[in-house]
Amino acid sequence: MTLAPKRALAEEAMRHSWFPVARSVDLARPQAATLLGTKLVVYRDGAGRPVVQSRRCPHRGGDLSIGAVHAGSIGCPYHGWQFASDSGACVRVPSLADQAKIPPKARIATYPAVERFGHVWTVLEEPIVEMYDPAEWRDAQLVWLAADPIDSPVGVGVTIENFRDVAHFPFVHKVSMGPTPEVVEPLDVRRDGLDVWMFRPLTAGSGEWAGDGDCMMRYHCIAPGLASITYDYERLGIRVVAGFPSPVSYEHVKIFWGVANAVDYAGASLEENLRIEEMVYLEDAPIVENLDPREIPWDAEVEEFSVPADRFTLNYRRCFHELMRRVQGG
Repeated sequence: MTLAPKRALAEEAMRHSWFPVARSVDLARPQAATLLGTKLVVYRDGAGRPVVQSRRCPHRGGDLSIGAVHAGSIGCPYHGWQFASDSGACVRVPSLADQAKIPPKARIATYPAVERFGHVWTVLEEPIVEMYDPAEWRDAQLVWLAADPIDSPVGVGVTIENFRDVAHFPFVHKVSMGPTPEVVEPLDVRRDGLDVWMFRPLTAGSGEWAGDGDCMMRYHCIAPGLASITYDYERLGIRVVAGFPSPVSYEHVKIFWGVANAVDYAGASLEENLRIEEMVYLEDAPIVENLDPREIPWDAEVEEFSVPADRFTLNYRRCFHELMRRVQGG
């Protein structure tokens, strides 16, 4: 079946964009990952560097994610072939008496690897933008705690919109947030290129956050796949929650996410903040997994209606369209 034009462009844009594929804390052994249908292995080599490579051994199809990591290579669990962590070239075939006879074309694909926000990130094709680096975090001296990833049968765009939609709070987050107004106030939204921000005060209310006092929330999305809230408490300091949905396929994500506290944050611990934020994520899950369609209808294949409360998510869509234009323009 031929993909609709904008859907195909959205997929192409994501192939040129950074996504997380593993948590840093899990790299004591190789990790299996799938990004837009590409099967990957993620590991830390003997020098401590994160590595992202093709998961399939080109000899007889062994799964490198259950293989052994050596000083500068990863070994296949099936026949022991080893592939260099820097280039992917085959550097050892145990069954060969003469290692000079290694098949010269035997290698695995090697992808960029960046470790940031408690995760390892990669990009499948030449990136069209730099790795995410939100300006509001650069001087905050944040300490990150990566959460358990969440599997979700929807696309990146739908997931990001759910993270940053505010009109669903009184219906979905009654426990975690307590009673919240159904009528949404005029939203303070600003967009620049691939970034969209929203500034919104948080009143303490009667939910899990009641004891922290009031704060200002800086919502920030960057197309295609970063969504965050930076909470700035006058009394406590700065803390962050951020979600990074990684597309297993076009309509299926693995949600990597985490929390961070500034080193001088005077509020709850990272573990406690993660517990509270996880409650929010899990309240969303049964609603989001039943949405129809499972990804933003870029080609208007279904009819949608919007209201002023959707201003932030509509601007995220404009950011994603900008990303598509950049890919289309080379």
